[in-house]
Amino acid sequence: MAPVFSYIHNLISNDILSLLSIVFFTIFLLYSATKWSKSKNKSPLLPPGPIGLPLVGSLPFLDPELHSYFATLARSYGPIFKIRLGLKLGVVISSPTLAREVLKDHDITFANRDVPIVARTLTYGGTDIVWTPYGPEWRMLRKVCVLKMLSNTTLDSVYVLRRREVRETVGYLYSRSGSPVNFGEQVFLTILNVITSMIWGGTVKGEQQRASLGAEFRQMVAEMTELLGKPNISDFFPGLARFDLQGLDKKMKVLAQTFDRIFDMMIDQGLKMDKEGGKDFLHFLLRFKDEEEALTMLHMKALFMNPLVAVPIPRLSDPKLYD
Repeated sequence: MAPVFSYIHNLISNDILSLLSIVFFTIFLLYSATKWSKSKNKSPLLPPGPIGLPLVGSLPFLDPELHSYFATLARSYGPIFKIRLGLKLGVVISSPTLAREVLKDHDITFANRDVPIVARTLTYGGTDIVWTPYGPEWRMLRKVCVLKMLSNTTLDSVYVLRRREVRETVGYLYSRSGSPVNFGEQVFLTILNVITSMIWGGTVKGEQQRASLGAEFRQMVAEMTELLGKPNISDFFPGLARFDLQGLDKKMKVLAQTFDRIFDMMIDQGLKMDKEGGKDFLHFLLRFKDEEEALTMLHMKALFMNPLVAVPIPRLSDPKLYD
């Protein structure tokens, strides 16, 4: 009889869990629909656009080729149209005139944007120049990046580091003459090595340490880019963010901790070296930090992350080989 009672107990427990799940999901749907209806009634006049489905909007109809999908909608609704994605409302512009108004004439009005969940985790809460809201902090970061870190003088000072990485790639390709080479991967590795050399190439001492650090970064940058490119249901339904249903934020936190460990190691090495003699971005930022109190270590780490995100990732799963 004991196994029978155990079976009945498990069956009842499973039924209760299923019932609670259905009740919870129903309450969430009703809450989201009510919130969506209220926001729709209170919203100002908006441009035309596809109606979409209740709650999910146009999410089920999105095409992986978003530019082609938006171009198709523009032919139906005009150069400016709205599109609802879950609980988020987006406005799409598709003409040079409107783009100029948004990006130049009224750029301050449209400067701020929602930070994706995984991007917020990666950039220390959105403290980089891409996601920081427009204001004194953003202007300080812009001063660091445009007027200081990326000035002609600073870029000329890291010319030797860039040349070193390019020469190493050329030497590798020359040594592989007559053999197949994954050209896409080599371009990726060269760009990544050039960027990391500009960031802290004067800090890393020894070919073995630089090679080890580069190999670790290659894997992490590929994983980071993949996570940033995946659609996240938490971005479209903010109420579900705490549950992290797809596990993307959890994976990004692991990557972010690894990046943070490497950044801390490089900053510690940079602090032990002569700041005035350093010829990379790390030493420049350390020198600038002495002048600008508002620049924190978190800002520096977030600024390191921006060029890494921009590294193009080749399709290594389907490599093209060149002789």
